[in-house]
Amino acid sequence: MAATNGATNGKAHAAFDSSSTVPLFLDGKQVTTSSTFDVTSPLDNKTCWKCSSATEEDVQKAIASSEKAFKTWSKTKPSTRRDIFIKAAQLLKQKEEECMLYSSTETGAAESMFRFELNLAYEGCLTLGGLIQSVQGSVPTLGEEGSSAMMLREPYGVCLGIAPWNAPHVLGMRSCLAPIAMGNTVILKGPEASPATYWNFVNILHEAGLPPGVLNTIYHRPEDAVQVTNALITSPAIKKVNFTGSTNVGAIIASLCGKNLKPCLMELGGKAPSIVCADADLDNAALQCALGAFLHAGQICMATERIIVESTVAEEFKKKLSGTMDQVFSKDQPAPVLVNAPPVKKNKELLKDALSKGARAVYGDVDAEESSNTRMRPVVIENINKEMAIYHTESFGPTVSLYVIPSDESFEEKALELANDTDYGLASAVFTEDLRKGLRLAKGIETGAVHINSMSVHDEAGLPHGGAKKSGFGRFNMQEGLNEWVRSKIVTWKD
Repeated sequence: MAATNGATNGKAHAAFDSSSTVPLFLDGKQVTTSSTFDVTSPLDNKTCWKCSSATEEDVQKAIASSEKAFKTWSKTKPSTRRDIFIKAAQLLKQKEEECMLYSSTETGAAESMFRFELNLAYEGCLTLGGLIQSVQGSVPTLGEEGSSAMMLREPYGVCLGIAPWNAPHVLGMRSCLAPIAMGNTVILKGPEASPATYWNFVNILHEAGLPPGVLNTIYHRPEDAVQVTNALITSPAIKKVNFTGSTNVGAIIASLCGKNLKPCLMELGGKAPSIVCADADLDNAALQCALGAFLHAGQICMATERIIVESTVAEEFKKKLSGTMDQVFSKDQPAPVLVNAPPVKKNKELLKDALSKGARAVYGDVDAEESSNTRMRPVVIENINKEMAIYHTESFGPTVSLYVIPSDESFEEKALELANDTDYGLASAVFTEDLRKGLRLAKGIETGAVHINSMSVHDEAGLPHGGAKKSGFGRFNMQEGLNEWVRSKIVTWKD
């Protein structure tokens, strides 16, 4: 394995190749284990490199390192942590091409998606760094004469972050930066699909000045997931957990946290609706719905999965949506890449089930054969009913369902009923030129975020982020996100 990665003549070079093994970070050192697994690129279905696979012994080393580092890191000044975050943000920009090389190779992310999510990670570093000193205690006034009190804000200790592959920079860094900002230490369990991308930004954080043991990383073979995850969550040293991923896995992790009486922060799946009103700017609505549904081949938890259109503009909207799709996702370009073959199979099965039960394709060819089994072009279907699996299931791929609602006095009521008829509640969108109507609909949608006249995929470091219902609980980003990683302690005394 090469010691560093860099650029020559403007071209990025990876630290790894097909003969390399991505290491763990343990106590500030890069550790290559004897047990490994292959990392396959969806671009060509070939092994791009191997990755170290942690054992329970490695888990215990990570825990011991994190506990040791917490004793000193928790006492560092906010300005020290701030300066590290700012330096890390600068390095992300300087090493942008290397970051893109890893992300593209491992996840198949297009350049537009990569730059979108890397910029969010960059802004997150700067925003969290600037907000560190905003989390403060207080001196409340007591009712008892002759007594005083302080409310302190203290870090939890060793925290566990579990993050996914689909937006590795923003979601991976988000899972560890907020706890670290508040004086905790973190064990980051990265995804087996994109370990080198995680290695790269963790390496950047260490280069920015993060001390050994403040951030340790763990990867493992898929078959070791239960053993390694259980060892982490059940350890008395782990004080709080955050998880970003599917609702099914999140339910298992939240249950294990509950059995061990540990708090957890969850950002899970979604089935984002986009409501298009008759008075909407249809050109904008078509563009935002297309991007919201098919950016990163729909592999985003906030991706639009239901487009709900008022009937008087439904035909015109369909034409504009198809035209927009032809421009944004041109058939002259290769089909979008998904992370591997299973999600392509899943989406095609969902579509074929719906078509067999009366649905109709508005755009795209369900039976199209692409150059590899990891590629699939966008498909829009209509005439959906509750008997179809796609009505309930998060597709997490390049499919979206279109629903037409009659234009009458009950449109808003019926649109909200359909938008909310799901277990999920992460993000949504509303398209209208009447702000009062937009706000009225926004208040009625059961999601953690509603975006008026922009796509459902919307995340900013300056806004708290999280879901409702089975899309999770707690918040990332901003002061709300930092408050997740401190607990209150009350100190009283007699004057």
